[in-house]
Amino acid sequence: MAARIDFNRLRFVIIDDNAHMRRILRTLLHSFGAREVIEAEDGAAGLEAFMQHVPDIVITDWAMPIFDGLELTRMIRQPGANANPFVPIIMVTGHSEKKHVMAARDAGVTEFLAKPLSAKALYERILNVVINPRPFVRTKTYFGPDRRRGVVSNYTGPERRKGEKADIIEQHSLYDKANISS
Repeated sequence: MAARIDFNRLRFVIIDDNAHMRRILRTLLHSFGAREVIEAEDGAAGLEAFMQHVPDIVITDWAMPIFDGLELTRMIRQPGANANPFVPIIMVTGHSEKKHVMAARDAGVTEFLAKPLSAKALYERILNVVINPRPFVRTKTYFGPDRRRGVVSNYTGPERRKGEKADIIEQHSLYDKANISS
């Protein structure tokens, strides 16, 4: 049976300088059942909306005025700088080349979604961050979702990271909050 979530129990912040794209995202979220959808038109307004509303999920564009989606992600991921540095961040962008995906991952983005987006792809990314939260990793140079999704079955060493110690922080699932059966 496929997992289902109650979007009505989740709060979203959409950050995109394109009003048409914000409208598309808002319409899709509302069609999924979300009611609390806050919008911002640039990185600075997005950070302010994030701090004020403490959303469950952030959906951001990459290229925006004032500061872009990567800078915004790094600001959100600063431990101790805000109420929820663990918030899932879904980056929606037309910059889908591998180097951009890796830069987004290294900034702390949780999910990446290339434009043009589809309702199905957006729904799947949201479902994934709600049901399958990735543990967070804290090193000297990185704080964010574990960048390794896969398990290497033939690896036998104690630590796959090079040169530095990493703290693993397990995440609470948003599924408890958005479970359709509770």
